[in-house]
Amino acid sequence: MNITAGAAGRWRLGDLTVNRLGFGAMRLTGSAVFARGTPSNREQAIAVLRQAVELGVNHIDTAAFYFSPLRSANELINAALAPYPDDLVIVTKVGPGRDPAGEWLPTARPDQLRGQVEENLRQLGRDHMDLVNLRRQSDMASMTDHFGALAELRDAGLVRHLGVSGVDPQHLAEAQAVAPVVCVQNRYSIDERSSEDVLRVCGEQGIAFVPFFAIAGAKRHPGAGDSAADPLTSVARAHDATPAQIRLAWTLHRGAHVLAIPGTGDPDHLTDNVAAGAIRLSQTELALLDSSDPAGV
Repeated sequence: MNITAGAAGRWRLGDLTVNRLGFGAMRLTGSAVFARGTPSNREQAIAVLRQAVELGVNHIDTAAFYFSPLRSANELINAALAPYPDDLVIVTKVGPGRDPAGEWLPTARPDQLRGQVEENLRQLGRDHMDLVNLRRQSDMASMTDHFGALAELRDAGLVRHLGVSGVDPQHLAEAQAVAPVVCVQNRYSIDERSSEDVLRVCGEQGIAFVPFFAIAGAKRHPGAGDSAADPLTSVARAHDATPAQIRLAWTLHRGAHVLAIPGTGDPDHLTDNVAAGAIRLSQTELALLDSSDPAGV
């Protein structure tokens, strides 16, 4: 009998409740945002999305700029899951984007954000987004204007809730001065812990903290750097699990407000990822993983 996403527990995204083990759609397209990979077979990608929902995943992270010459994450989600289950929460992000040729566009102006939100709605076949994250870019002097533009879309009914991505506590406070923030999505993993202060602030305020690249190692490859001698491998052996599953379990142990959105185009990897939500690490194991040298993992 398969373990379901409910084994990881639940948390809130505003007034929406989701299982803490979700799904990230980026890798379905073969795109790693700045790099290009090989997209999953379309039929297999659609099957993986349906399997995720069957396994209890009710939180899917996507973006209109998750596409490659052959695949669009939003189109795959639409084809696989529409009409959408009532409890399915789809989260997107805006700010950066791609032009029609697929070239990276680092930052949209505030007045361009409505177009980005509407593009997500069109691709997904929806009349509103459950949650939109503003992805902060380094050339944003302040969050205020961009987040204010999204707050207007929330007031207009196009967006239900707002979040931020790639931020520190000061950026979060800037956004909160404009409108409520229900989640923060930052890069964070066992070997990339620069967002510890944001994680702590989110916990204090009851805001969901949603790491991306939680499985990826220092070089953004699954399990990068894992070796037979490192703590991840020894803990994984003790649980008859993979190092990637222990990375996910460690992430979920960082706090009840921490969610995980691992992505894959492989049905077996999906099952493994969901099963990681049921792994319970001991205090000794957590101390061993926490004391490992992040630069050496």
